[in-house]
Amino acid sequence: MSSGTCQPHHDVFADVLTAGLCVGLVISYLPQHLRIILAKSSEGFSPWFLLLGSTSTVAGVLNIIVKQWEIVRCCHVLSAGNCIEATAGIFQLFIQWFCFTMILVLYMLYYPSHLKFATVDVDGRPVKTEIKRDEWRLSITLSWIVFLFTAFFASITFLLLGTESSPDSVRLSSWATFLGVSSTMLAAFQYFPQIVHTYRHKVVGALSIPMMCIQTPGAILMVTSIAIRPGTNWTTWSPYAAAGILQGILLVMCILWKLRQRELGLDDFGNPLGCPDMQDTPVPVAQGPIDGERVPEAVSAAVETDIHNVHEEQVTEVTPLLKQDEAPSKGKDWLGWIRG
Repeated sequence: MSSGTCQPHHDVFADVLTAGLCVGLVISYLPQHLRIILAKSSEGFSPWFLLLGSTSTVAGVLNIIVKQWEIVRCCHVLSAGNCIEATAGIFQLFIQWFCFTMILVLYMLYYPSHLKFATVDVDGRPVKTEIKRDEWRLSITLSWIVFLFTAFFASITFLLLGTESSPDSVRLSSWATFLGVSSTMLAAFQYFPQIVHTYRHKVVGALSIPMMCIQTPGAILMVTSIAIRPGTNWTTWSPYAAAGILQGILLVMCILWKLRQRELGLDDFGNPLGCPDMQDTPVPVAQGPIDGERVPEAVSAAVETDIHNVHEEQVTEVTPLLKQDEAPSKGKDWLGWIRG
């Protein structure tokens, strides 16, 4: 589209590249979304990583909207096809924002229940309280910050676009630069909390390696696609260049931890392979006699036996770990193994 007119400008290479990236973005994020949903856990994510990523993508979308607002205003005189072609860059960054923000939504929905509230030890038995754990409280606070940040910055952007008659006004230009620089800085710092979080826990958690394998090299195409769009400059594509480099570092770390987990016989959440999923219970759960059936009743019966020192047998067919010929005094050793 030529400067100052609403004549359509066709660029086959840019159109094909943008269309491919839009499809690629959705495909690349699907493994991460499905991994959280299928695992029913978002453990392993840093809430600061999600905060910085969500706000960075918001600022990036608003930046390109301001930079291409003159093109957007031409849609009322262009055909639907030409309008979609001209604004494909905006749609591309919108998909990036939406898909990343969905990770934050799934993170909150599938936050492990056993990590939400603190537990206290009552007579050797962990009891859940109504007191929120620090990281769960932080996650709630940061989610609200993302919501307020999005609403506030979007309101200012569209207020300026509605009041400024010239797309080249100083205020619009300064605001677009501020959005671009902010997005770049947020993207640059985005991966540091996650890198530190993953390094400390030394497990992959709910992070998706396939997603990062697609997105890390795809960052080069993403930068190229944005850079060749009319009206954009370095403030528009630099956030995605910074994010691509740091995501590559996180990818290498996750691959190394994956190899380490395999050597130690652990799953992605640090549990021994072959053991039942224990993420939603405050203590390990005993297995039943049939196909590894989970029998939390066995734990409850054993705890009650130890507390009240009942000398009668508590053996049922669903508590195979408690032998009938064992003295009740051995229950303490068994409980010590559970609490260990």
